Amino acid sequence: MIWDDSLIKKYDLSGPRYTSYPTAPQFDSSINKIALIDRMMAPSNSPLSLYFHIPFCANLCYYCACNKIVTKQYQKATDYVELLGEEMRLRSLMMDTQRPVTQLHFGGGTPTFLSQENIKTLFDYIRQHFNLINDGSQDYSIEIDPREIDREKLALLVQMGINRISLGVQDFDPKVQQTIHRIQSIDLVTQLVNDARELGIQSINFDLIYGLPFQSEAAFRNTLDEVIKLSPERISLFNYAHLPERFRAQKRIPEDSLPLASEKLSILKMSIQYLVEAGYEYIGMDHFAKPEDSLAVAQATGHLHRNFQGYTTHADTDLIAFGVSGISNLHGVYMQNHVDLAHYKDSIEKGQLAISKGYISHQDDKIRHDVIMTLISQFSLRFDKIENQYNIRFFEYFKNELEMLQPMLNDGMLEFTGSHHKTGMQVTERGRLLIRGICMVFDKYLNGTIKYSKVI
Repeated sequence: MIWDDSLIKKYDLSGPRYTSYPTAPQFDSSINKIALIDRMMAPSNSPLSLYFHIPFCANLCYYCACNKIVTKQYQKATDYVELLGEEMRLRSLMMDTQRPVTQLHFGGGTPTFLSQENIKTLFDYIRQHFNLINDGSQDYSIEIDPREIDREKLALLVQMGINRISLGVQDFDPKVQQTIHRIQSIDLVTQLVNDARELGIQSINFDLIYGLPFQSEAAFRNTLDEVIKLSPERISLFNYAHLPERFRAQKRIPEDSLPLASEKLSILKMSIQYLVEAGYEYIGMDHFAKPEDSLAVAQATGHLHRNFQGYTTHADTDLIAFGVSGISNLHGVYMQNHVDLAHYKDSIEKGQLAISKGYISHQDDKIRHDVIMTLISQFSLRFDKIENQYNIRFFEYFKNELEMLQPMLNDGMLEFTGSHHKTGMQVTERGRLLIRGICMVFDKYLNGTIKYSKVI
């Protein structure tokens, strides 16, 4: 990947992260819920991907923009697991649950807020209603706050089938940690990594954030040094978006402690170069992986895809989400649960699915979905594949979009492939960092009314 300052300055727009297309702002709360349920009940041979949102956190991290509930009342988790069990029962009545669950993910909040008894109960419910596998081919993961787990709980998760973990590291600098109200030592994280490997965890991901208060290029390099020593299989490097008007906790972060935009770019540039030199491959967006990791292998073989959990190797699954704010995707039919716990609880206790909004994709959505997701995952696109699948002529169908891409072509961000006639599109090394901007050209719903994060 080539870092081009002039292109970054020119194309550093605000836009979606494309974990779906259409993106969440298009989901409609007035949609007929029966129509959504009918689509869920339609026969399918696809394997299942299950997502469980655990919203509770024992501590408030000031930077966080997740859907969370900060509480020290651990009994709330017990009650919530019972709601999840009932939601699973309701959904299991409406679909073929004998299909294998090839992917399972617990997100939050803090999933490890759950006690060991909660975890056992939750997995009992999952096994009761769905077909979990445990032959080593499963991709079962959980997000972990290093402060909310011990070896015994981690061993239980492995026993339940978890083989991937994602650690919220953010930054090892004590001053940064104190300012964002998330203090966790290098020793704590190191012990967790050692325990995970001894217990048989196959893949470890570190979440890092650049743009946090008091960060500098030199200081963040120290964090990367420690990360590289611990050698996680994957690294996610996210941009901190400071939006205190939307997320109240961010008001506790002093504005004058945040790095300038130019410093943020310097941190990102240094981080990319540092990680690549350390042997990681730049997968795309904000993800890195070791060459032997399944994400890197999937990208090299053209099998990498993207969903609400980020980059994934499981594109052929029906994604079913449980808990507050969870979003299900049944091949273009989206259903989002209530984001408020009280509304979610009320629906489940009444024996109803907790669907608050949704979207049913039409043919044009599906075409654009495939174009955007292929570009953002593979950095290339074969026109004939889209033409054959949807019976269209690519250059006629996307005439306006291809005209809009012309400045990017002129700037060397992408190029057409094929000798005598254009048969495909390839994002160049200069364009990879700006892939979201390229994808935005094919998004017909962008109108400037929704505030997104910067693409860099």
